[in-house]
Amino acid sequence: MSTPRQGPGRPREDRIDHSALAATRELLARDGYAALTVDAVAAAAGVSKAAIYRRFGSKAEMAFRAAIHDTELPAPIDTGSLRGDLRELAHKIGESMSNPLARAAGPALIAELAKDAALAERFREAALGAEVDYIRDILEKAVVRGELTELPDPAEVHLLMAGPVFYSLFGFQQEVGASLSERIAEVVAAGLLAEG
Repeated sequence: MSTPRQGPGRPREDRIDHSALAATRELLARDGYAALTVDAVAAAAGVSKAAIYRRFGSKAEMAFRAAIHDTELPAPIDTGSLRGDLRELAHKIGESMSNPLARAAGPALIAELAKDAALAERFREAALGAEVDYIRDILEKAVVRGELTELPDPAEVHLLMAGPVFYSLFGFQQEVGASLSERIAEVVAAGLLAEG
C-alpha cells in the first residue's frame, strides 16, 4: 500500500499533527462543522495557523482526518480469504462513517467538495486515494492466493463497498450494523469471485 510522502519544507512534527487533530475533534463535537475554522483549531491546539496549513490543505481535509481517518492507513487484516478481508473492510467502513463526528461533518464536507473542484480533486487524491490503496492491497492478495485471476479496478470496488454505507447513513438516515456490513461484503465478494 502506498503511503503519503513528506513534501518539501520542514519535517512534520507528530505532536503538532496530534494536537491539531485533537482540537479539531473537540471543536467539531462542540460547535459543528459550520463553525469550525483554522484559526479556532490553531488557537485550541496552541500552534500557528501556518503550521495547520502546512499539514492540512483545507478545513475539509482537516475535518475528514479528524472525524473519519488519516491519509495513512494501516495494512488491511489478512484473513486468508477475499470474503473475510472484505467483511473486515465493511466493518471498518461502517465504524468510521458511523461515528458521531463523521455523522455530523459528513454532509457539510460533501457540500463543500461540491462547490470547489480543486478541493474535491485534492480530497480524491489524498483521503479517497488512501482508501483505494487499502482496497488494492486486499485485491492483490486475493490474486496471489488464486481467488481472482486478475486485479479488479480498486476504485470500483471502493464504490461498491463504501457507497451503500454512505447512502444508508446520509440518505436514509439509518444505522449501519454488523449484519448490513456483512451483507454488503458478501454481495461484493460473490460478484468478484464469480468474475474471477
